[in-house]
Amino acid sequence: MAHTVTAGLAKIREDLAGLYQDLHRHPELSRQEHRSAALLAGRLRAAGVDEVTEGVGGTGVVGVLRGGDGPVVMLRADFDALPVEEKTGLPYASEQRGVDADGTDVPVMHACGHDMHAACLVGAATLLAGAREQWRGTVLLVFQPAEELGCGARDMVDDGLFDRFPAPSIVLGQHVGPLPAGFVGHGSGPVMAAADSLDVTLHGRGGHGSRPEATVDPVLMAANVVTRLQGVVSREVPPAESAVVTVGRLQAGTKDNIIPDSAGLGVNIRSATEPTRALVRAAVERIVRAEAAASGAPREPDLAWSGAVPALVSDPAATATTLAAFTDHFGAERIMPMPPVNASEDVGVFGASLGVPTVFWFWGGLDTQTVVSALQEGRLDELPGNHSPYFAPLIEPTLSTGVEALTVAAMTWLDTP
Repeated sequence: MAHTVTAGLAKIREDLAGLYQDLHRHPELSRQEHRSAALLAGRLRAAGVDEVTEGVGGTGVVGVLRGGDGPVVMLRADFDALPVEEKTGLPYASEQRGVDADGTDVPVMHACGHDMHAACLVGAATLLAGAREQWRGTVLLVFQPAEELGCGARDMVDDGLFDRFPAPSIVLGQHVGPLPAGFVGHGSGPVMAAADSLDVTLHGRGGHGSRPEATVDPVLMAANVVTRLQGVVSREVPPAESAVVTVGRLQAGTKDNIIPDSAGLGVNIRSATEPTRALVRAAVERIVRAEAAASGAPREPDLAWSGAVPALVSDPAATATTLAAFTDHFGAERIMPMPPVNASEDVGVFGASLGVPTVFWFWGGLDTQTVVSALQEGRLDELPGNHSPYFAPLIEPTLSTGVEALTVAAMTWLDTP
């Protein structure tokens, strides 16, 4: 049945490519996706979606596509961009700039493929709206903002997403990445890591660089914290578990001969299970506080956790059912297993808030021969991946594959006459 629904893709493929290029050319930072939201809402209305609501959870867009009595199936795409300067050289490359939450002027780029996600969801909505006689139920179309901040899904749920709109029995989502274009990657169970961010301010006592004995040096304190944190995973996390601790920001001082009063650290944690997540968070806090005490800090460090995203679990039973439909539609040769990845996604918040299964998969956006050659030559890490200034999926077959995957997945869980 899904084959007959996706047959309509040929008529809208060119239009969807134009939408993708428009989104790519005009990216917007998290919680600032006003133009993109209006554009996507307009596309849903033009496709015949019954109910379209903007401003959900900030800049989120929700469409309700009704096809009679039956299950409610949710399709989700994110659509925020990143503070990255694009270097792809494409004719539709972004030249946009924006102001981030700290008031800093930054370049903006769809370096994670969210523009492709949004265009694919518009395509799937269009196909499903045009073939209502072939399915029964309700499709909840969710365009989520602020995924890059790890808060967009929670913002939409807290804004009454499942009180104001039909509550789904399953949540379906996907992510484009540096896989061969036209291929679908899958995992089961935990497929993406939990993420936690910690801002640390270490307090010292500043003074002249020639008299360190009269100061408490927060730079040395910060250096010791950074070094000591590298032992958390290697010495406290069991070898069978997965975790990453990264210090991505270290800021202190204004001049070489001045010892500053404080130093700031930005710590990022990735973990696969809740026990390991709790272990690593506690260890990081312990080390920060202990190093401050060992240095004779005049007061306790300030610690502020943010960006908490739970591990993304693709429900094993629901994933197997969806994967069988993908295999039937695309052919087994285009389906590839994937190990869990340490990147994070907040789509799991939707299903977890309702206690319903989430199914999440990946699909490729890079030239197949390029990927194969890199694999054979051991150069996979050299390929432009998500968050790279060079990451830009091929429009085709990436766009068609993403539209078909969402449509097939939805049809798998809707009733058919």
